[in-house]
Amino acid sequence: MRRTSDGYRSFVPKLLNIVIIMLEIKFIRKNLSVVQQALAARQSELDLEDFKTRDEKRRLVLGELESLRHERNVISDRIARMKRDGEAAEEQVQRSRVIGKRIKALDRELDEVQQFFEQLKMELPNIPHSSVPIGQSETDNPVVKTIGQPPVFDFEPQAHDNIGTRLKILDFDRAARITGARFPLYLGDGAQLERALINFMLDTHTSQHGFTEVLPPFIVNRQSMTHTGQLPKFALDLFKLENWDYFLIPTAEVPVTNIHQGEILEEEDLPISYTAYTPCFRSEAGSYGKDTRGLIRQHQFNKVELVKFTTPESSYSELESLLGQAETILKLLDLPYQVIELCTADLGFSAAKTYDIEVWMPAQGVYREISSCSNFEDFQARRGGIRFRRKGKKGTELVHTLNGSGLAVGRTVAAILENFQQADGSVVIPEKLRPFMGGKERITP
Repeated sequence: MRRTSDGYRSFVPKLLNIVIIMLEIKFIRKNLSVVQQALAARQSELDLEDFKTRDEKRRLVLGELESLRHERNVISDRIARMKRDGEAAEEQVQRSRVIGKRIKALDRELDEVQQFFEQLKMELPNIPHSSVPIGQSETDNPVVKTIGQPPVFDFEPQAHDNIGTRLKILDFDRAARITGARFPLYLGDGAQLERALINFMLDTHTSQHGFTEVLPPFIVNRQSMTHTGQLPKFALDLFKLENWDYFLIPTAEVPVTNIHQGEILEEEDLPISYTAYTPCFRSEAGSYGKDTRGLIRQHQFNKVELVKFTTPESSYSELESLLGQAETILKLLDLPYQVIELCTADLGFSAAKTYDIEVWMPAQGVYREISSCSNFEDFQARRGGIRFRRKGKKGTELVHTLNGSGLAVGRTVAAILENFQQADGSVVIPEKLRPFMGGKERITP
């Protein structure tokens, strides 16, 4: 593991772990080396070498503009007075014209510099929380805990796509003819199992965990995508509607987080917790040949999402709570899993800290991601203008937002098929799901 970011690590506690998420120019100016170290810890290719030069130019231009505008106002008053008194004011008029031309030129220069900073704001990732382990790749993600024992089979375990095809509950060939590669078609018990999982997850999160269920739009505008950090960075991963500046959602995180865009919430109403089922649509750009079989990496898949809005001081306790709430689903389904913490190099663009939950997949003999639980601190709230007012105080503060998968439904189906497969080709349905499956105990050939 690399240890080049000690300056970043020592700096964060000095700010009492209050990390600035959507980095402002003032913050970067004061802490440029720290920001550069944080970017290095993330393995980011973003270059801030030009920042100091452009920032100095920006301040010089602003200073000159302020001085010239003041001078022009003084001259305008003088010209008016001279004309009123019948004095010749041509010299002052000419000076005013020269100043006007210079102001226009400086405005153009300022626009160019401002565009650089606006683009920089959109391209800067979140700063990792001080507790995030520093690493160079996903291989440096530490395992936090492992829950449950992988099943032991007296036969060669089959992959979920083979199981589903043999049981005639999954049909990838027909799905490909309907649409194309990497789209699923569920049939019979497969479709019922998917629906059962969605209802089971929503019921658990609403009745046991206190989430409010919402059903948001599955199409969002560019502004909403920008608020949550999908745009501009991940444009190639999105499906955009032709002739519309709308996008199919890659996750319910986008519409649900944007429920409160531009609003001021009250402290006593926090935390606010929402859960939502939605289909999700991702182009999976750059993943050709990777997990393209079965239900692991599809262009369209179902997911139950968990989203929280909370105060800054409680966001990390809420992250631990969110993780536990997502884990509950796997525990109730008796699926073995592990929790890992993402290191700096593997951390998502908008996240300050992330846990991934990985479910055991017997056919591959590995754990695969089934949920990602993240604290974005005020990164998304800053973009989306989501604030709160403390009781008895006049000012407002940015909320902290969190989200997690609770869970990815298709991957849960895959995990059930593989972990509960039987020697006779059937699949036992987890006991907690049976009431949602009409009492059915297993799926048979």
